[in-house]
Amino acid sequence: MFTSEKGVVEEWLSEFKTLPETSLPNYATNLKDKSSLVSSLYKVIQEPQSELLEPVCHQLFEFYRSGEEQLLRFTLQFLPELIWCYLAVSASRNVHSSGCIEALLLGVYNLEIVDKQGHSKVLSFTIPSLSKPSVYHEPSSIGSMALTESALSQHGLSKVVYSGPHPQREMLTAQNRFEVLTFLLLCYNAALTYMPGVSLQSLCQICSRICVCGYPRQHVRKYKGVSSRIPVSSGFMVQMLTGIYFALYNGEWELAQKALDDIIYRAQLELYPEPLLVANAIKASLPHGAMKSSKEGTRCIQVEITPTASRISRNAVTSMSIRGHRWKRHEQPDNNNDTTELGILVIPEISVTSVAGERTGNGDKSRALGEIDAQHMQGVQDTPTDPRPESKGLPEIRRQKSVRKMMEDGINPPGRVQF
Repeated sequence: MFTSEKGVVEEWLSEFKTLPETSLPNYATNLKDKSSLVSSLYKVIQEPQSELLEPVCHQLFEFYRSGEEQLLRFTLQFLPELIWCYLAVSASRNVHSSGCIEALLLGVYNLEIVDKQGHSKVLSFTIPSLSKPSVYHEPSSIGSMALTESALSQHGLSKVVYSGPHPQREMLTAQNRFEVLTFLLLCYNAALTYMPGVSLQSLCQICSRICVCGYPRQHVRKYKGVSSRIPVSSGFMVQMLTGIYFALYNGEWELAQKALDDIIYRAQLELYPEPLLVANAIKASLPHGAMKSSKEGTRCIQVEITPTASRISRNAVTSMSIRGHRWKRHEQPDNNNDTTELGILVIPEISVTSVAGERTGNGDKSRALGEIDAQHMQGVQDTPTDPRPESKGLPEIRRQKSVRKMMEDGINPPGRVQF
């Protein structure tokens, strides 16, 4: 540890002791921006023989029990590194050098298991039902199983899992060690969204080290220092996977993916079904390429959701489109039925109501117009021969002329009453 880094830590220790209580919120807000202090504290924790380790652990505990939310999160970011240092020292059977770290972990644990009034906490978790939609699924896409889940949920059969009350601990032993550490990781995972990137990196690295130390994969990872196997519990590995799953989509793709593979490796050796189930489910849901997520700002998992509101297609069939298609179809030229006399174009008959039997025979329809009719229709023929759907007056004029022409020829159109 360099002299400059040691001076930063010593200044941080002395500054908090002389800080008045009224300026504590401003101090807590500015503390998270001191990156040089955070890196120096990591180096102090990583050196069990450092003389600054005990005062640092004491001040971190003071931060945690101060009641200030920002100071509490500042202590929580070092929790993965503290857990690794404690397990590494315990594996080397040098318990005396980890006394201050053990005291800090026990202090945080005993503070978290009780509420502000000192009563034991009981945490409850409601398991989501497949019959209720979420950002990940819709019940209609599941099939008959959704109907069964829906029927059960209407009777209030939602499954709730309880955790607690947890007993207070005065010291860490081989029997209660992972019970305490698992609960501490649960508290850390509850504040994952507030953890900086350096804390997520530390989480991924310590997960890999814990899982492969003492096994052949340690030489592949080139981890030095601890060569003894570190025992782990199934619940502890599941909590590690929770943090790794968050780190995968929040800027630590490579480290988190490596830690995920190491946890699967260790879970297969230990034959733990719960971590294997969770880890394989996470691995199966990962995208093929690396996540290009920014390390700044809000990050999230992209999920394609079926829209709940009905949308109208751009190619939807409307009354205007049907009317336009009808006029275009009937306005096409017919060489067999259209004749010209004296330069006058014969207007074909147009069916407006599409009633069966309304059209006349080809012989009647091919008769030439007389001069009187031609003069009468002169005003009508000045309009374009290819009317558009928006020309509302033209089809009615042509229909009236078609009916008048048949009445003058002595033909009674079928389906119509002759006046």
